[in-house]
Amino acid sequence: MRSSNPVFARSEQFATQQQTYGQQGYGQPTYDAQPQGYGQPYGAPQTPPPAGVMTIDDVITKSAIMMGSVFLVAALTFLFLPISLVTPVALASGLMTFVVVLFVSFRRQISPAFVGLFSIVEGVFVGAFSAMFNYLYDGIVVQAVLATFVAAAATLAAYKFLRIKVTSQFRKIITIGTFAFAGLVLVNLGLALFGVDTGLRGIGAAAGPLAWIISIVALFLAVANLIMDFDYIEQGVRNRLPASESWRAAFGLTVTMVWLYTEILRVLSYFRSN
Repeated sequence: MRSSNPVFARSEQFATQQQTYGQQGYGQPTYDAQPQGYGQPYGAPQTPPPAGVMTIDDVITKSAIMMGSVFLVAALTFLFLPISLVTPVALASGLMTFVVVLFVSFRRQISPAFVGLFSIVEGVFVGAFSAMFNYLYDGIVVQAVLATFVAAAATLAAYKFLRIKVTSQFRKIITIGTFAFAGLVLVNLGLALFGVDTGLRGIGAAAGPLAWIISIVALFLAVANLIMDFDYIEQGVRNRLPASESWRAAFGLTVTMVWLYTEILRVLSYFRSN
């Protein structure tokens, strides 16, 4: 079963391992040779995973590097970007981020250099976007950051303890919804540049009922994509993918976390305006 998530779909390793995983059945290993220590008696010393294999620790480390880089660039942009340049920089960096995400996502081999470029561009966007909201509603950025990590932790807990299963139908529905939302945002942005207000996206008091509905749908899609990210990471570790694929997993997780943050920031502005 080939992944429908654009971040993982171009990965030959993810595609091959998912197909094998689906053929062999749940819980069966998808590699030919058993790792050293497999099948040892209970209580015997366990051999650590071989080098060059994707692990949870590796994904966590690379995710921390990426998110830390985004946070650092965002903080510098937030603190030192003149308020008169916030809107044009947020717009330009947002478009650049969209292009870089597509470019990195559709490469078969992910490059740490392009991941680093993404972290810089994304950081500039997050910093400028946050400054724009914080100028209107002081302190809203701190609230949004805390809410984002609480939402991510709650989603991870629900995924693990409620044993949420990511089926092919779930992937298909969420992926179609995500691309449809991205198309809607781009069209709305294009119309806004020509002075046409569709009411689909707004900030604070300028948001109407339609903007509220779109934001709620966007939050649902972001959380659903986060669940898909957790599933891909879990499958990648289980299937012993190459260690280089942990960059792809960290990239996908960072993209989703930033999306979740921006949507929470927008929703908080609705409440702050009231």
